[in-house]
Amino acid sequence: MRILVTNDDGIDSVGLHVLARAMRPFGDVVVVAPDREYSGAGAALGALHLIQPEVARARIDGVDEAWAVNGPPALCVMFARLGAFGQGFDLVVSGINPGVNVGRSVYHSGTVGACLSARNGRISGVAVSQAVDGFGVEGQGWDEMIVGQKWETAATVAAAVVEGLVSEMPAVPVVVNVNVPNREISRLKGWRLARVGHEPPRRMSTAELEPKVGHEGSFWVRMKWGDAVELPADTDGGLVENDFVAISYLTALANDDRVEQVHGATALDRLIESRGS
Repeated sequence: MRILVTNDDGIDSVGLHVLARAMRPFGDVVVVAPDREYSGAGAALGALHLIQPEVARARIDGVDEAWAVNGPPALCVMFARLGAFGQGFDLVVSGINPGVNVGRSVYHSGTVGACLSARNGRISGVAVSQAVDGFGVEGQGWDEMIVGQKWETAATVAAAVVEGLVSEMPAVPVVVNVNVPNREISRLKGWRLARVGHEPPRRMSTAELEPKVGHEGSFWVRMKWGDAVELPADTDGGLVENDFVAISYLTALANDDRVEQVHGATALDRLIESRGS
């Protein structure tokens, strides 16, 4: 079993290091992570002709092989799938992200995006995120808020999830989204399968343009954050707020037949029929 560990917070993230060491009992661990923070990158690869991708060896205590890539986490996974770091990988584990990736933040999460890229290459992935006490916004945690973060709790939960997954790897690749409260293990109430909600615990509420002095036609974007909200108890975010580990299995992209969209079908039929007229 070869396990690729990555993240969207960069090769120097403590959460990445703790997670990588927690994966050692399950196989050969190779860390391939961005050389800097790429929070919010989703499953983006970046503009490859501009990045001019390169990698550099990195050092992480307790891990035999680590690499830093000058691109987002999905690019790290794609390079690994294509053989840049030796023989193929059996599992991708991404995290530990400071800030839960629940609700709509799932869509733009680089932590989750790495695992979506893995599934695109027929490899299962486990995305691991942890709540931030104080100020986590849209799946991201501010540096000053993660002092004292209980990384070992999230890593221990992740190890249990991976242990179960590798004991009988699914025939069809899955993405398991794991969100963990920032609590000691003894204070967790349990775990639940969760539906993906809509809102994150705290969201961006407004974005306003402020003229940039001395730069005609240029503006700063001044953002304001909404207050923390209480989320429905059965959602991924609501469960974490109530000290439960939230587990969500994210499905593959698939066409959704919309039989009520007759007007769109009619317009397309007219377009095709008019080609010869």
